[in-house]
Amino acid sequence: MNIRPMQDRIIVERVEEETKTAGGIIIPDTVSKEKPQEGKVVAAGKGKVTPEGKVLPLDVKVGDRVLFGKYAGSEIKVDGKEYLIMREDDILGVLG
Repeated sequence: MNIRPMQDRIIVERVEEETKTAGGIIIPDTVSKEKPQEGKVVAAGKGKVTPEGKVLPLDVKVGDRVLFGKYAGSEIKVDGKEYLIMREDDILGVLG
């Protein structure tokens, strides 16, 4: 991927949810699905620039699995794959 996010923006690849429940029940594709709100950070900017000109580094890094809001970010397509580009503020949490 040849894209570098600016400042406090990150690029996230959505992670598809399991189609099987914990009890082993397989959920068919015909069930109405929403887009997952979980993803993997594939690129990150340098950090937010303060009014004084200092750069505050991001808390998330490439490879982190993150949770984000339903309508967070903007969808982009790069090399035929879909990604989300969003600000670090749109991240609700990091899965550990």
